[in-house]
Amino acid sequence: MPQSLHSRQILEKIREVNVWKRGEKRAPHKPLLILLALGRVTRGEDRLAPFPDLEQKLRRLLEEFGLPGRSVHAEYPFWHLQSDGLWEIHGAENLTRRSGSKQPLVSELRAHEIPGGFPEEIDRAFREDPLLVAQAALTVLQNHFPESLHAEILAAAGLSHILLPQPREEQILFREAVLDAYGHACALCGYDVRLGSAGLGLGAAHIQWRPAGGPDHVTNGLALCAIHHRAFDRGAVSLDASYRILVSDRLAGRIGLEEWFRSLAGRKAHLPRQDELAPAEAYLDWHHENVFWRSATPGDTLAGAAGAGL
Repeated sequence: MPQSLHSRQILEKIREVNVWKRGEKRAPHKPLLILLALGRVTRGEDRLAPFPDLEQKLRRLLEEFGLPGRSVHAEYPFWHLQSDGLWEIHGAENLTRRSGSKQPLVSELRAHEIPGGFPEEIDRAFREDPLLVAQAALTVLQNHFPESLHAEILAAAGLSHILLPQPREEQILFREAVLDAYGHACALCGYDVRLGSAGLGLGAAHIQWRPAGGPDHVTNGLALCAIHHRAFDRGAVSLDASYRILVSDRLAGRIGLEEWFRSLAGRKAHLPRQDELAPAEAYLDWHHENVFWRSATPGDTLAGAAGAGL
């Protein structure tokens, strides 16, 4: 049965959501708020939620999946998602504004418990059509996050019931090409365990994520074991221009931290035998700047994002 025009319009709005950008940096704040709100719909919660309630949950998502090493500002997407026609806020007319901005002070949003949520018509469409909720969530994931994080993000947003699609043909071909180039061994630790003739727990990571324009080419890929694949996509590890392994100093823990991470710091990654298939510097630069969790510095904020439609 074909979708209604209204459902198609909602999905189009989600595809075209305007995210904050600076150079190649893209902030996933609005996409994460959309997923959080979709989770509320599936649990039958009220359409509008007070900002303090949403802030607490959105902050957790932003800390896990937002821009690495940046200050977390849940108020930006809460306010600016209105401009995409996917959000509405009630009772903010008389709040004190930020200097030179139409956006209220975050302290005002908290103190007055300003409610926000999907517009009534969009909220109703989601509640009447669980398939539309799944399509919306998958659209957000495919447009803003790497495949290896999709299940984790869905679970964190309260959408773990949504089934992820099977890998596309180009994903399968990319994986095969990358694993062949790296001799079916992890580029970071050398793990190459097989069960029979099949690799066990090995995958191919995009260095520059596909949603950020990264191509399905071996020079934009790394063969990684399951642990280092997740760690690479979460920004716990990266490579410098000399292919030395970088390990985030923001990792913590006891069991596995030294063996799987700190002991690798400074080592040279295992590379393809064919030099022309080694990771391209431009993709490594992208990962280091956009994903890797470096030490926080005073400049690592999203200053100016409030006026840029975060």
